[in-house]
Amino acid sequence: MRIALDAMGGDLAPLSTVRGAVEAVRENPTLQVVLIGDETAIREQLPGSIPSGIEIHHATEVIEADDEPVRAVRRKKDSSLVVTVEMARKLEVDAAISAGNTGALMAAGLLITGRMSGIERPALAAVIPNTQGKVTLLLDVGANMDAKPLHLLQYAIMGSLYVEKVLGYERPTVGLLNVGTEEAKGNELSKAAYGMLRQASNIRFVGNVEARDLMRGPCDVLVCDGFVGNVALKSLEGAASTILSLLKQEMTSSLLNKAAAAILKPSLSQFKDRMDYAEYGGAPLLGLRRPVIKAHGSSDERAIKNAVQVAARFAAQDVNGWIQKELDTDPQIESE
Repeated sequence: MRIALDAMGGDLAPLSTVRGAVEAVRENPTLQVVLIGDETAIREQLPGSIPSGIEIHHATEVIEADDEPVRAVRRKKDSSLVVTVEMARKLEVDAAISAGNTGALMAAGLLITGRMSGIERPALAAVIPNTQGKVTLLLDVGANMDAKPLHLLQYAIMGSLYVEKVLGYERPTVGLLNVGTEEAKGNELSKAAYGMLRQASNIRFVGNVEARDLMRGPCDVLVCDGFVGNVALKSLEGAASTILSLLKQEMTSSLLNKAAAAILKPSLSQFKDRMDYAEYGGAPLLGLRRPVIKAHGSSDERAIKNAVQVAARFAAQDVNGWIQKELDTDPQIESE
């Protein structure tokens, strides 16, 4: 299994990307990771000679975080991000990963690999931990700010197949993110999508889900338009960060609290890990012709290692093939 990794993408690159890739191939010798970017900068982060399972593909340019996505993809043809996606398009690798500019990665995915047949708008999915000890796949979280009811149905189908094949969930359930649980709640998009989701025979629709219940795990897949999904995701990230910060302040505010913190440290560490994006690797861009994973911009080496593992499962389980088969057998869910 060959994975292309944008070695220059992310806040901590190339340190995190290179070391994460090395750790990934160390844990799984069947993997090969192609590090794409400035060869000198990449070699500086390697432990001596190039480890087995690691390759370097030199790229002369970098797409920066503040670059305009479409313009950057079109003008910086030899950027690490563009070359990474291009290798996936050419089938030189099985999947592509970048922790760089999210908009640029989405633009590259659309412009270079293209959409799957029958998919009008790909979706960016995020893994959200829940109190059931599992995760919920939330999509779309920002690939498209607007959506039609049919798009939400396609998100539900793609998300269901992803969690089944990659996460191993049997008969995954699907919910619709809304302002209330009643069928008649929500805007016109939500009401129309509810009807389509309820009638779909190839998903297990459980109805509307309110945002406050998201982390309770009411479903395995939760769909919404990209505007709502992005707001929900960033609200969760902000809340989690604030809770952990306040908890740390309280636990160090007195000698008694410090003593209690020492006793609770294992449990607190476990709680922190469950809330840490690094545990879940990255967000798949579903609906593209080739497997593409968006890693968090602040990914450390552990997050990159997990992103490589997620990308490998994405490709190995042929999720795109299953999605295309579903689209081909049910013309009602194809793009209008």
